[in-house]
Amino acid sequence: MQEDVDKLLRYLEVKQLSEFEFEGESPSFPERIFGGQVLAQSLNAATRCVDPKYFVHSMHAYFLRPGDPKNVITFEVDPIRNGRSFATRRVVAKQNNRPIFNTSISFHKEEFGLEHQMDIKINSTPEELETDLNFWKKFSKANPDKPAPPQAHAIERRVVNRRNYLDPQPTAPNQQMWFRVLGDLGDDERRHAILLAYISDYSLLGTALLPHPYNSFSSDLQLASLDHSIWFHRRFRFEDYLLYSTDSPNSGGSRGLSRGAFYTKEGVLVASTAQESLMRTKD
Repeated sequence: MQEDVDKLLRYLEVKQLSEFEFEGESPSFPERIFGGQVLAQSLNAATRCVDPKYFVHSMHAYFLRPGDPKNVITFEVDPIRNGRSFATRRVVAKQNNRPIFNTSISFHKEEFGLEHQMDIKINSTPEELETDLNFWKKFSKANPDKPAPPQAHAIERRVVNRRNYLDPQPTAPNQQMWFRVLGDLGDDERRHAILLAYISDYSLLGTALLPHPYNSFSSDLQLASLDHSIWFHRRFRFEDYLLYSTDSPNSGGSRGLSRGAFYTKEGVLVASTAQESLMRTKD
């Protein structure tokens, strides 16, 4: 498992070419680059251009074009602001000199002040749920005509209430799943944040599909992430399970809005997300 984690980190921790320019590669198996990968790689590039006394607190991104996993990605970091409490970096990811993604990332020196969070009622434990890896192995064996989605072996996911992928009936637009990294990330807290950025693109689009009789296997849908935001609230370790609780308050105009929140097993809120996705019917 540690070998898989190290391999994933090699993809996400991009190569530095100059002070503000980086280069990243992609795994060969997906048809197009997973959005969470470019989110995490951009955060890694920006983090390495900021004084370590600042820690990321928010990230706001737009997916501009599909990425080709066969080509390298260049990341250009713009150090647009260094303040006493906050620093901001803008990152543009390009392939063949064409932008495929851009993001603004804000970093903050740790401060102490007023504190509260909305509580969540946790009704499951990850150990009692089936892992994605086991589920998709059985699914692919029973349904060889429906290829399973690519699996990141470094990441464990356990879905609380799994949808019927062969007969997706409309249901309430909310779901929960547990995540953890299957290896040691060390004590660098920035690594844990980068892995959370990677995971944060899981399930948000799928949550917006829940009220509709569609899923990722539906051939008459065009699906894509459009924009994505993350807010980091508290420090955490991703070798421990985190519950990702998502909902979708609206869809319309071929777009679906989804929100998410990451909680520890003790119910501590560590990060929040939001995303709008393209959900276009091909007819």
